[in-house]
Amino acid sequence: MGRPTGLIAGLVASAWLLGAGVLPAAAQTEIVLTIENNRFQPEEIRVKVVVSFVLVITNRDKAPEEFESHDLRIEKVIPAGKTVRVRVPALKSGTYRFVGEYHERTAKGSIVAE
Repeated sequence: MGRPTGLIAGLVASAWLLGAGVLPAAAQTEIVLTIENNRFQPEEIRVKVVVSFVLVITNRDKAPEEFESHDLRIEKVIPAGKTVRVRVPALKSGTYRFVGEYHERTAKGSIVAE
């Protein structure tokens, strides 16, 4: 009987990727963020450093809002009544601020990478 070298190589590669902090796409963390009454909920999100994640942003307002973060270099318009997924790369330790560009006074928040 031959050795299942393909299986062993796959397991070794998977263990190496997980040890390096890289998760397969299916294992990525999803974080729910809601826009309602021109505010983000929650206003503060805590994530682990060096782990990418997906923000699942739902706009419950009757007008569009733009999720904007200069710190993260992300700008994304969220249409009224829609949900948009935004992939965020692994972050270094720190605080990353974001706003709703159309309602900057009230739509504010931050992502804290620890």
